[in-house]
Amino acid sequence: MKTILQIVLWIICVGLGYLIYRSVTGPIEFQKVKEERYSKVISNLKDIRNSQEAYRAVNGKFANDFNSLIAFVDGGQYTITQQRDSSYMEFDKTYGIDLLREVTIIDTLGFVSVKDSLFKADDRYKSMMNVPYAQGGEKFEMKADIVDKGGYKAPVFEAKVKKDVILYDQPKDLMSKENAQISVEEVNGSEIRVGSLTDVSTNGNWPPIYDKKGDQ
Repeated sequence: MKTILQIVLWIICVGLGYLIYRSVTGPIEFQKVKEERYSKVISNLKDIRNSQEAYRAVNGKFANDFNSLIAFVDGGQYTITQQRDSSYMEFDKTYGIDLLREVTIIDTLGFVSVKDSLFKADDRYKSMMNVPYAQGGEKFEMKADIVDKGGYKAPVFEAKVKKDVILYDQPKDLMSKENAQISVEEVNGSEIRVGSLTDVSTNGNWPPIYDKKGDQ
């Protein structure tokens, strides 16, 4: 009986030791996994943002779906222009004299491929809609719209994914804390996103540390 009790106590001690160990190392491992996965996800969101900003520069609005956005990157072109001031003399019938007229002339210098400008020889833009590490092949949710800001019609877009999709295999208790984050050093809320459907902004909701790891 004494031997059995010793074995039971030993098992309990081992179990308690493991729980204590996990309580210390679990959050550390979670943080490491989180930062690694978030970096990949944010990299894709930056590609989406850069492509959307190019789309708006050419079309005056944002793309509402990835098929349109990817097709644009594939075949779209920037127009390279040069602006210069000029002037000329013109006879004014009201005053009966020649008056100096000043004008701004915009010259078209050429065109440059959007793909070459943003991605060069890399074709990663073709898969930028796919969420890295997602277990079920999930894609980013993306929408575009026009909002009224003080009488000005402004194009907006938003691309996002829930943290649960990226960290699907992580402990539930740590995920609950992660989804409730409120800190300038963390990605706040339950989603990682870029842009906004309510504000005129193309910013992401991640902290600067993810930009320092290799901004594009």
